[in-house]
Amino acid sequence: MLTVHKIGGTSMSRFGDVLNNIVLGQAPGGNYYDRIFVVSAYNNVTNWLLEHKKTGEPGVYDLFVKNLDYKQALEQLLNKLIGINHGMEELGLDLQVADDFIHSRIGKSMNYLVSLDEVMASGYVNKQNILLAAREILASIGEAHSAFNAVNIFQNSGVNATFVDLCGFHDTEYLTIDERIHNAFAGIDCSTTLPVATGYTKGTEGIMREFDRGYSEVTFSKIAVEVKAAEAVIHKEYHLSSADPAIVGVDHSKPVGATNFNVADQLADIGMEAIHPKASKPLEVAGINIRIKNTFEPEHPGTLISGDYVGEVSRVEIISGTDKVVAIEVHDPFMVGQVGYDMNLMKVMLRHRVSYILKATNANSITMVIWEKDHTDELVTELKGLYHQVTVRSSAMVCAMGTNITYPGSLAKATTALSDRGVNVEAVSQSLMQVNMQFVIARKDYETAIRALNKALCL
Repeated sequence: MLTVHKIGGTSMSRFGDVLNNIVLGQAPGGNYYDRIFVVSAYNNVTNWLLEHKKTGEPGVYDLFVKNLDYKQALEQLLNKLIGINHGMEELGLDLQVADDFIHSRIGKSMNYLVSLDEVMASGYVNKQNILLAAREILASIGEAHSAFNAVNIFQNSGVNATFVDLCGFHDTEYLTIDERIHNAFAGIDCSTTLPVATGYTKGTEGIMREFDRGYSEVTFSKIAVEVKAAEAVIHKEYHLSSADPAIVGVDHSKPVGATNFNVADQLADIGMEAIHPKASKPLEVAGINIRIKNTFEPEHPGTLISGDYVGEVSRVEIISGTDKVVAIEVHDPFMVGQVGYDMNLMKVMLRHRVSYILKATNANSITMVIWEKDHTDELVTELKGLYHQVTVRSSAMVCAMGTNITYPGSLAKATTALSDRGVNVEAVSQSLMQVNMQFVIARKDYETAIRALNKALCL
């Protein structure tokens, strides 16, 4: 049974655990093969290459965009990557070989960036397309580095491993992402070698352009579909848990165990991705289940995400949410009874390329919750020019999710738990499918609400 495994960045930075817990320790019957590994860059490397995912701190790409000293930044990055190499010498990494590889890859990238910079300065080309190309080049470096090192360490540990470099760094073929993956795996016998593929895949459509920072999971998904994997396994530094252990405490959080793709989509919609939604859909359509495992608890079966799972007992499986949202309410006394009134509102959102996470309506008000990063003065100014009253409030949202939460009183139990802790519900939403109860609350109450719902509904 061929399985495809995705190793996240934090796990890659603790590669001794990956080697011992997953590659060697979880080899069924001592068979290291019939598995494919897709690896992310080491922790923080993609942040250094592009920009910090959470703080926005500039990386090499940001300096390139602003015409600042990206060359020096790339040289500093090279020193950091060599430092990572030296930290893995004790695992069996051949330092000379590894250092030579990343020297070569960084040098080639530097040449590409200089050429792009010169072409962009000419004024004859679309600047945005050049910048997108630079972002693709830089993004690919991290996964090439980690995948090459992984193969070297595996080989030195007695495992026949194959480096599958999907970055297309040295070829000029115009291939789509799917074509490159197909060609790369066409001649590989997974029963005799352990392929390690880069999480970045070069393609004519541009994987960063299409999926941005979720690209490694998209590569993982496409490989699993290409080889018709029996299961797609994601190894993270934590379990998919009933609630965030950092908020509720490790003793008050437990692995979910089983859920379905619908609930996984609900998680992705609020930024708590079990897997990138554009990566999960091909797997769901192909009938390939996803398993989320904790790298550091290899014996635990983790959580299985499947298409048809519905809990036998009606219960809430996951409490999650975000405190990085903004609630926007449009109020108009003339809204009541008008057919299609909110169509123009949706057109405004479309013009500003903003998608809402929650929408609640009454006779003359529409409340939408959007990501804080999507909230702009231009959006609010346009709304205020069109509607009688517009209210904008920094907010948080907490959600109670499950494959079977249709039992009478589940909503009442949730709101009572919040009320008992002094948390006021400012807006609420639940669809007929009843897989997600969403509550908009004051931002200051976010962690209190998570703890309250977890205690009342999950423990």
